Amino acid sequence: MTHDHDLELRPTAAQISAALNPPAGRNGGDLVVETLAGLGATTVFGLPGQHALGMFDALRRSDLRYIGLRVENNAGFAADAYGRITGEAAPLLLSTGPGALTSLAALQEAAAASAPVLAISSQIPTAGLGGGRHGYLHELPDQAASFRGVVKSVHTVRAQSQIPSAIAAAWKSALSAPHGPVWVEIPQDVLLSETSLPVVTAVDATPEDLVPRPELTAVAADLLSRAARPAIIAGGGVVRADASKKLRQLAEKLQAPVVTTPGGKGAFPWTHPLSLQSWLEDRHTTDFLEDADVVLVVGSGLGELSSNYHTFAPRGRVIQIEADLGKLESNHPALGIHADAWHALQALVETVPERTDPTVGDRVRDVLARVRERIDAQELTLEQEVLAAVRKALPADSPSFWDMTILAYWAWSAFDAKGPNHLHSAQGAGGLGYGFPAALGAAAADPTRPVLAVSGDGGALYSIAELATAKQYDLDVTWLIVDDGGYGILREYMTDAFGEPTATELTRPDYVALAESFGVPGVRTSPETLETDLAKALATPGPSVVVLPAVLRMFAATHLD
Repeated sequence: MTHDHDLELRPTAAQISAALNPPAGRNGGDLVVETLAGLGATTVFGLPGQHALGMFDALRRSDLRYIGLRVENNAGFAADAYGRITGEAAPLLLSTGPGALTSLAALQEAAAASAPVLAISSQIPTAGLGGGRHGYLHELPDQAASFRGVVKSVHTVRAQSQIPSAIAAAWKSALSAPHGPVWVEIPQDVLLSETSLPVVTAVDATPEDLVPRPELTAVAADLLSRAARPAIIAGGGVVRADASKKLRQLAEKLQAPVVTTPGGKGAFPWTHPLSLQSWLEDRHTTDFLEDADVVLVVGSGLGELSSNYHTFAPRGRVIQIEADLGKLESNHPALGIHADAWHALQALVETVPERTDPTVGDRVRDVLARVRERIDAQELTLEQEVLAAVRKALPADSPSFWDMTILAYWAWSAFDAKGPNHLHSAQGAGGLGYGFPAALGAAAADPTRPVLAVSGDGGALYSIAELATAKQYDLDVTWLIVDDGGYGILREYMTDAFGEPTATELTRPDYVALAESFGVPGVRTSPETLETDLAKALATPGPSVVVLPAVLRMFAATHLD
C-alpha cells in the first residue's frame, strides 16, 4: 500500500549526496545551531562559558545573529522580550552551573508572562553525570532539577543524534499555548566532539492549536447572550494569542465593558466607549465587576494584581478562558474553558447574538469618573504629569519595557499602551532589573522603531553592565531612570507599616557620567523638561540615557479599606 506522504519523505538525489558527504570540521555545537536555523531562528542571545564553547564556536559557521549580554539573567530578559515582540521562540545559550543558575529569575518571569524562550545550556562532561561528586568545574548533582519548577519542560541530551529532536521538541513546547520558557541541556563532550551526522535541514516543530471544546463555548455563549450586565476582564493571554481584534468584536456584540490586566495592557482600545481601561487596583472598578451578572475572564488567572489583591468577589457567573490548565478555576469557581484566547473568542463571536444596552456608556463613564475623583483627591499631580510626559514623548507604535518601580505601577493602571504588545513589565514574577535588558531584546527584534526602558535607580543598578551591550550592538533603546535615591516603593511600604524605612536607601552613581563612560549619550532632566528631553532621545538613533531625579508616590491602595 502506498501512502501519499511517502513521496514527501523520499529524499532527493541532492539531499542524499549532501547527507552522505557532510562538511568536515563540524561538532555537536553545529547540530545545535543547524537545528535552530532549520526551525526558523535568526537571532540568539547568551553568554559563553567553558562547557558551552562548542555551541559558540559553531555560531561563526552559521548565519545566526548573536547578541551577547554581560549577565546571564539579563540575557534571559532580552530573550523574553524578543519572544514577546516576535511571537517566536528566542534561543538563549548558556553555560553550566553558575551561568545556568543565574538565568533562573529571568526564566521565572518568562514563565509568568508566557514568553517563549528556548534556553540551551551546556552540562559537565558525560563521565561526571549521575549525581556523583567528581569535582568537575560547575558540577551540580542534578542541574535540571533547578529548572523543573520554573520552565514548561526540560529536555536532556546525552548523544549527538538526540540534539535535533530534543531541540525541536523544546521549540514546540515553548510555542504551544500557553507559551513559555523551556530548558535543554547538553554535556560538554557531546558539544565538542566531531560529528559525522549530516547537516540538519528540515525540522518540523509546528505547535498544535489549543481549541475550546464546543459544548463549553455553547454554554458560555448562552450565559453571555442572556446576561443583563456582562463584563470582560482581558489578560495577557489575549495579547500572546494576538486576539485583540476578536476581543473587540465580542465586546461590541455584547455591549460588555472591558478592563485589562497589567499583562493585558493594550488588548482593548483605551478610549473605546466600552473601555474601563486598566484600573483593576481600584475599588470602584472592583465593585462594578462584582455587580456584573456574567464576568468573562480571558487569558488571566485572576491572580493578585488582577483581582485587586484577591478582594474581588464576583456575585455573578464567571466564565474563564485560559490556555494554562493550572490557572482554570484556581481562584474562583467558573465555567472553565481550556483554550487559546483567539480560538475561544472566535467561537463566541460566531455564536452570541448582538445585544443593545443604552445605559452601558453612562455606567462606564461613571466608573472612570469615580476613579479620577479618587486619584485627584490625593494630590498626585507630579506623578500624573511625569506619566503624561512619557506618553507624549513615546511614539504611538513604540514598545516600552518597565522595571519594578513606582512609575511602572502607575503605568499598569493609568498608561495608554496605544495597542497590544506595546507595554511590557516584570509584573509576572516581580523581579528587579527587567526593563533595560528586555528593551535591548525588543530592539534586536525590531530595529525599525525606538524602544523605551523605564527603571528606578534600584532596578537600574541591576542592569548597568548592559550599557556595554547597547553600545556594542548600537541598539535603539532610550533608558529613562527615575532616580529617587533608593527602593522607592519599599520605602513607602516600610514607612506605612513600621513608621520608618530600613535598608531602602542607596548610594548611587552619577548615571549621566556613567552612561557617557560607556559611550552612550546621557542627559539629566526635570519633570518640566522630561517630555522634550525624552522625545529628543527617542528620535536620535542608538542607545541613550535620560535621568529624572524625582521622588514619586504611589496612589492609595483600595484593597486595604
